[in-house]
Amino acid sequence: MDVGIAVYLVDIFINLDQHLVAIIANYGIWIYLILFLVIFCETGLVVTPFLPGDSLLFIVGALAASGEINMLAMAASLMIAAVLGNMVNYQIGHYIGPRVFSGTKIRFLNQEHLMRTHDFYEKHGGKTIVIARFLPIIRTFAPFVAGIGRMNYLRFFAFNMVGSVAWVSLFLWAGWTFGNIPVVERNLSLIVLGIIAITLLPAFITFLKQRPRPGLRRQGCKAES
Repeated sequence: MDVGIAVYLVDIFINLDQHLVAIIANYGIWIYLILFLVIFCETGLVVTPFLPGDSLLFIVGALAASGEINMLAMAASLMIAAVLGNMVNYQIGHYIGPRVFSGTKIRFLNQEHLMRTHDFYEKHGGKTIVIARFLPIIRTFAPFVAGIGRMNYLRFFAFNMVGSVAWVSLFLWAGWTFGNIPVVERNLSLIVLGIIAITLLPAFITFLKQRPRPGLRRQGCKAES
């Protein structure tokens, strides 16, 4: 990834509130479509797990509390975007997924993230669709893996509805309730970073657990010798 693009994406994550306020000022009612597309792509396109999700919803809830956005209209729009995104992602996994596990490499698709989500799905089953909603990256790959595994579509749809409504409602409510408390409002960028850190923590812990320990590695080498 180009350094300039990386810096720009980091700036968006850190100053998400400022960017959203500027977008609302410049595009008005089009903000509903813009945010719909962001949430749809973050959950519906397996190649865009880097888009903001939890932090975006929190900021939107805070802006709705201050009257900049209609809360009910935005909540309905984002819930639909989340549901439709997962449905599209499921279909993508259904049609192209088998090629991934047959050894065929697909450009822009992170094989490591995919395999990690597959293991998560094998452990938790259909509940993965709900649980993954609250886990960045995994939530983008979970419906894709469900499509690969040919999960019963009605069962998938039910989990999808529950997870999408719960995810959007929780973070919008959190933003609505806490986003305009003076101390939170003054440190909103730090709050956003905190949300990102907390939501990435499970993936980081999993990474640490899966890393081979140096001592074990040395023992393995001695055993082979």
